Amino acid sequence: MVTEIHDRLRSNVEEVRARIAAAAERAGRAADAVTLVAVTKTVGIDVVRQLLALGLRDFGENRPVAAAAKIDALGPEPRWHMIGHLQRNKVSKVVGEYGLLHSIDSMRLAEAVDAAAERAGCDVEGLLQVNISGESAKGGFSPAGLLETYEQCRTLSRLRVRGFMTMAPFVDDAESVRPVFRALRELRDDVLSRHPDARSLGLSMGMTRDFEVAIEEGADWIRVGTALFEGVSPTASSGPPHDAPSEPER
Repeated sequence: MVTEIHDRLRSNVEEVRARIAAAAERAGRAADAVTLVAVTKTVGIDVVRQLLALGLRDFGENRPVAAAAKIDALGPEPRWHMIGHLQRNKVSKVVGEYGLLHSIDSMRLAEAVDAAAERAGCDVEGLLQVNISGESAKGGFSPAGLLETYEQCRTLSRLRVRGFMTMAPFVDDAESVRPVFRALRELRDDVLSRHPDARSLGLSMGMTRDFEVAIEEGADWIRVGTALFEGVSPTASSGPPHDAPSEPER
């Protein structure tokens, strides 16, 4: 069973990498400019270990308590990404454990992360979540206020804003959400034009259904679950489907 799972994972990883490379080539970008974040929230430690053996290093989780056992077991090699909604009362559990927080969706959360990082004596890298589509079910900052929000976050002592994240509507036609990704890229470019002293700001956008379009529009991180775990035995995973539309990563 372990060999069967490993072979299927290898095939899935190779296919996703090929899709990344093709999308990057269409956009005139280097494939290695795109970081594949494997959404591992529904699989166990052994599956993540196999992904490590296949060369993946970036893994996304959205439940700090549930992910703690994976982080403890796998040591310092993986880079962990917090990709789901982060509650303020869980901030202390992610500071120092996760390399990048993808979903800072309010100033109160940004300030809580900054305060927790100050107590821990470390800096924290994060992305500001932007609700480009305007869907009420999605959190995040409004596009209109993003520049002001970014400027506020620059005054914080420990939070380092690495860029922006968005979630496109859950649709079958990936091309229909291209304007969402393009809008985030244009917002990012506007922020950079007003702050030429800022470090490069990346974009986290794109999931199994639409990551190729996201790459064509400038995604630096894509969050992929379903495409990596298709055909993997259910006994190797638990929890909701990999592409649950109510979650911020698929």
